[in-house]
Amino acid sequence: MLGNAAIARILQKEGVEYLFCFPANGLIESCATIGIRPILARTERTLINMTDGYTRVHNAQKLGVCVVQGGPGAENGYAGVAQAASDSTPILLLTGGPARQRRGIPYTFPVADAYRGVTKCVDEINSPERIPGMLYRAFSALRNGRRGPIVLEVPGDVGTAEVSDAAVEAYRGPCTHRSMAAPSDVEAVASALHQARLPVIHAGQGVLYARATDELRALAEMLEAPVMTTMNGKSAFPENHPLALGAAGHTATAAVDAFLKKSDLIFGVGASLSKGGFSWPLPEADGKRTLIQLTADERDVGKEYVVDLALIGDAQLVLQQVLEQLGGSASLRRKNGETQREIAAEREAWLERWRPRLTSDEEPINPYRVIWELMHATDPATTIVTHDSGSPRDQLLPFYSATTPRGYVGWGKSTQLGTGYGLALGAKLARPDRLVVNVMGDTAFGMVGMDVETAVRERIGVLTIILNNGCMGGYQPYMPVSTERFHSTTFSGNYAAVAVGLGAHAERIERLDQLAQAIARGALATREGRPAVLEVITAEDSIFSP
Repeated sequence: MLGNAAIARILQKEGVEYLFCFPANGLIESCATIGIRPILARTERTLINMTDGYTRVHNAQKLGVCVVQGGPGAENGYAGVAQAASDSTPILLLTGGPARQRRGIPYTFPVADAYRGVTKCVDEINSPERIPGMLYRAFSALRNGRRGPIVLEVPGDVGTAEVSDAAVEAYRGPCTHRSMAAPSDVEAVASALHQARLPVIHAGQGVLYARATDELRALAEMLEAPVMTTMNGKSAFPENHPLALGAAGHTATAAVDAFLKKSDLIFGVGASLSKGGFSWPLPEADGKRTLIQLTADERDVGKEYVVDLALIGDAQLVLQQVLEQLGGSASLRRKNGETQREIAAEREAWLERWRPRLTSDEEPINPYRVIWELMHATDPATTIVTHDSGSPRDQLLPFYSATTPRGYVGWGKSTQLGTGYGLALGAKLARPDRLVVNVMGDTAFGMVGMDVETAVRERIGVLTIILNNGCMGGYQPYMPVSTERFHSTTFSGNYAAVAVGLGAHAERIERLDQLAQAIARGALATREGRPAVLEVITAEDSIFSP
């Protein structure tokens, strides 16, 4: 068989059901011929974001694969891969490339050089005989170790060269290998947890990929330890649980902030413990607080915080070790419910402060009221919610209550506007039985709005809520003269009309009494396979702080 057909057959053996793609690349036709459905988006970035969302919702049990053409396709796809890399999402990107004899010609886009900084691995399949071996290596890297995107360039003459049928049919995909932590490390951590006065668990997305929510809940209940999640880890612990503090990223619940400050031990589980604008800061070490980290990647240990104890391994397996080591002893220390009552009081006091905004009757509609209505109109147990970057992310993250793993797709260590729409499309393809909701701003819609047509054409029923305040919210302080003299942060447009023109169910909501019913109608349209866009005219509101 030819090289492209060989790659397609191996992808089929790996269980690939969708090929997120944009022509021209011979792999698209080869995959379609054997039943792998091509999903063509309007831009390379969106199709890579779709690949990203599909992988996340499957917790990498199924891996998203995308294909772009050489040259402009590989160039345009860079941003999507960079976003996946920042959030450590394992996806496979196959790019076209010039024939091997044209290597080194000036201005030929160098995939390997260009992508090296935003991938776990990037390589060229430089001979047809290497196709099975290099794909095996790629899938092994996607399934093991630190997660991240893999990019393989397929030169044009490799895709059309002959490959041994027997070598392709003999292909067997690599396994996922998980590891436990060293017993002595587990013993030390269990001892520290047992002695702690008020341990707080800081849960990251490693819990989601390891499918360790049950173990995390068991540990929290054994210790009566409050649990916060990172932005990427949101939904790893049910936020309707009495020990849930909520999520924290650029913004946070007041409970997260309060309990971190008074804890004497912080246990980072499946977390890289990063610093930066989109990771809530942990209290610095002062000799009175113990910091423990559980991570699958040894490079995370001590990366930005000095840790006292570390556990290297799969979050599920290591938590099982810790639970076994603790036995029933830890549960004898607490269980009087005091911590749960403190969390409930903190949460209620915080909500009371924010209730005027969450239940505001003002028009233009307050964006927090939109979030409030969304929460009351949907069932979090059967819904997947994601956000875009900027104000929608910061306003949604603390208040939306995620109760099931991957019921919320948090992202944003890179913050490319428009990413949320592609993530939502990929999430819906991964879980067609769920209502998938994407909350974005009008500026973000301007980046990717034409891909509403992708959702229409491919019958991907996602509900998009655009918070349209007519401006780039929050940027005025950085551009005061530009804003005042030239209105540089002011945008305009009727985005519902754009969505109607692209074939979606769309409504423009200007009055509060229209909102709840519009959400219900939009959700109904998605159940019929039709994407829905609700453009809500909102006021500009400040970004949340505890």
